[in-house]
Amino acid sequence: MSEVNEVRAEEILAALDEEQRQVALATRGPVCVIAGAGTGKTRAITHRIAYASAIGVMNPQKVLALTFTARAAGEMRARLRSLGVPSVSARTIHSAALKQLLFFWPSVFGGRTPDILTTKTSFITEAISRAKLTGTFPATSRELLREVATEIEWAKVSEIAPEDYIEESKMRPGRSRINPGQIAQVYSAYMSLLRQEHTIDFEDVLLLTTAMIEEDRETRERVHDQYRFFTVDEYQDVSPLQQRLINAWLGNRQEICVVGDPAQTIYSFAGATPIFLNQFTQRFPEAEVIRLTSGYRSTPEIIQTANRVLTRSQMGHEIVALNEHGQRPVLTQYKNETSEVEGVVGEISKMISTGIAPQEIAVLARTNAQLKALEKVCFEQGIPYQVRNNDRFFERSDVRDFLKGVRKASVIPTEGVYWLDELRTLAQPFITSTTTDGVTALLHLARELDADAAFTPKNLRAYLRELEDRSEQNNPPVMPVVTLATLHAAKGLEWDQVFVVGVEEGILPTREDAVEEERRLFYVGITRPKLHLVVSYRQNPSRFLRESGLLIS
Repeated sequence: MSEVNEVRAEEILAALDEEQRQVALATRGPVCVIAGAGTGKTRAITHRIAYASAIGVMNPQKVLALTFTARAAGEMRARLRSLGVPSVSARTIHSAALKQLLFFWPSVFGGRTPDILTTKTSFITEAISRAKLTGTFPATSRELLREVATEIEWAKVSEIAPEDYIEESKMRPGRSRINPGQIAQVYSAYMSLLRQEHTIDFEDVLLLTTAMIEEDRETRERVHDQYRFFTVDEYQDVSPLQQRLINAWLGNRQEICVVGDPAQTIYSFAGATPIFLNQFTQRFPEAEVIRLTSGYRSTPEIIQTANRVLTRSQMGHEIVALNEHGQRPVLTQYKNETSEVEGVVGEISKMISTGIAPQEIAVLARTNAQLKALEKVCFEQGIPYQVRNNDRFFERSDVRDFLKGVRKASVIPTEGVYWLDELRTLAQPFITSTTTDGVTALLHLARELDADAAFTPKNLRAYLRELEDRSEQNNPPVMPVVTLATLHAAKGLEWDQVFVVGVEEGILPTREDAVEEERRLFYVGITRPKLHLVVSYRQNPSRFLRESGLLIS
């Protein structure tokens, strides 16, 4: 190892605590990291990759770092770039699979590459019609269409065929409220429609990529040569199909590091299971197991509340609070949803008036329907906000048109012109009167990148490369506004001030047959704030409020 790399390796380790340092020093797999909420898992695993690269154990170009959201993958890439290893491939599992599938399609499958279905709504609506269930199945209900899509996705990632759905769904906790026979009919019609339209969905991407690697020797050898070292974040959320793909990527090698927290398994309805994390050492008996327990995100008061939920349910290991003491979490009761929404938005307005930045505030709810009421009142009171959802930001017309302008401008030499000034000029035709439009978000991202020392050179071409990478990963920029999100969408995020609303029986938990998962969802929600947590309910307090010690009666 050169003297320069030796110094760099020591600098990488110096930035870690003792537990995180153990992760970084475990440079050879298999490694299993159990990381509690806010314990610095992303720092630990990115420093592990950087350290192993610095000492020559890993070739960064042969590393595939996998996670579950585009935002998390983007954060991982930014951290790796700042650590001097920009060549590491950090992607979502779906993105990595899709890239390989499209590359190998002509040689493995032949013919025209299929279209990729980004949203199932129109296909499910047509499938309902073909199954002759339109009358029984009101296709105009977005909530119903989402539920059908979820059932189909669960079945596909669990590798359950339409003809087996009815029987297999009987053993599923938190089953759909829709008649299983009807879902099976729609599922079958949906699959026929995909074949007819030469279209594949994201679950097919995983299945076809897996089959391609398993069955085609040349493809398997090329993929195995390309990627030799694997890191899998949020491993508790892996589905059976995703695990099968990871197995195909890994082959008979053992260079894998997985990171997860059983207490944050909140996607069982979509096929996720912590079984692969919990049984990692059964598959790899020689695996090194490291636990991250030092809590850096939240105050001791918030962590104490979260630990009570862990202890009560035996979901995971307690976190040790290291930050300074702060405010005790607040529990507020309201008469009804209207008074709750107005009360919460009123509190947010006061916070902003005292100088708290809007982007450091979030309101988390169990359902999308609850967010709509919050949106309405925020709009009426002039509170700048954004809703975190699964809409594809880079498919918006204003964003697409703005990017066309950036592409044209990036090929024209503009010596002496500051790139941010160019962007502002290009953006003027697209800026609306709201603070949540897409182009404003892209300008905000440009200002953030301009302040990032790792972002060089600072010009339109570099900015365009960043945007095209984000577009491919569906990783939109974040606006400096209040965030409204479901508890599921809040996973992996953090804010200074967090409101968790509607914590009552019938909403959280929603149903008796999924209480354990709902408890984990509540745990995720109350571990998002760094400084202050406010929880509210109406007339029927959730059992989780007593378990956490927030409600004493």
